[in-house]
Amino acid sequence: MTRLVGLIETKDFSNVTLDVSQLRRVDTAGASLLVKLVGSSALIQAVQSSNLATEQQALITTVASAMKAEAQPAPKTNPILAFLASTGKKVTDVCRLVWLLAGFIGETLAALFYILPRPKRWRVTSFVAAVHDTGLNALPIVALLTFLVGSVVAFLGATVLQDFGATIYTVNLVAFSFLREFGVLLAAILLAGRTASSFTAHIGAMKVNEELDAIRTLGLNPVELLVVPRVLAMMVSLPVLTFVGMISGMIGGAVVCAITLDIPPSQYLAIVERDIGLTHFLVGIGKAPVFAFLIAVIGCLEGFKVSGSAQSVGEHTTSSVVQSIFMVILLDSIAALFFMEMGW
Repeated sequence: MTRLVGLIETKDFSNVTLDVSQLRRVDTAGASLLVKLVGSSALIQAVQSSNLATEQQALITTVASAMKAEAQPAPKTNPILAFLASTGKKVTDVCRLVWLLAGFIGETLAALFYILPRPKRWRVTSFVAAVHDTGLNALPIVALLTFLVGSVVAFLGATVLQDFGATIYTVNLVAFSFLREFGVLLAAILLAGRTASSFTAHIGAMKVNEELDAIRTLGLNPVELLVVPRVLAMMVSLPVLTFVGMISGMIGGAVVCAITLDIPPSQYLAIVERDIGLTHFLVGIGKAPVFAFLIAVIGCLEGFKVSGSAQSVGEHTTSSVVQSIFMVILLDSIAALFFMEMGW
């Protein structure tokens, strides 16, 4: 059979009149084979001029038209126009994302301000569980990471400043960088990767299992029930983790200074107390609640955007991590420029 089809495919049917009036039964597989053998246009013309049953004519015509549309090559487009179209689509997607995020932030703030004056509506159990998950469980990894980064910063600072005979300023470098930037930034990035993904996966799994529909059916507000406790827990946990990160990073720098630069811990603390003002600590710790709010809101929003499949849960989980880290770094850079211009 394969050999016969191959022989027929090599023939030219352009000048041959096809007669399909003797067809008795034909299905989509047979119609597609006829299209491959004689071509869509010739088969459609032969069917229209035959006395086949209406059902058979409709079937063969539909299959031939569909295969004809698939066989048409994609039109050539100008690469500049294609680039502009792709850029416009991406800009539109970003604007839509920002619009959804702004709307969800407003909805979360509205629910938050509605709940705070009404203690009976507080979800204390959910809040405590979220604090335990986002804060206490993340404490060891934040402390370890900031300790190691503090050691690296002190080592690099000592290596560079040694050429200028100013290794004593390594203490200022470590304290200044961790109080203003590294403490809050590293803690926020860790929570963005660890906690935002957890929020998205949890809420997304609830949506897949139709638990969110059940919550709405019971007359409950999913934002009040699921989002507000997580947002408040993050706003409590991240400042604590930021403080721990600051202390751990400075301890890591003190260890390196004591080992490589012969700066004892007492002198290290004296330099920090003398040269590093309280403003640097306030700048760093003041950014933590803002970062925590954005990370929690983005994680919850991506969970609500899950479409109902396991693949969608994975895609939105990845999206929440990327968006959270991007927003944290973007806001941190804007805040650094603002504080520098203000002289704080």
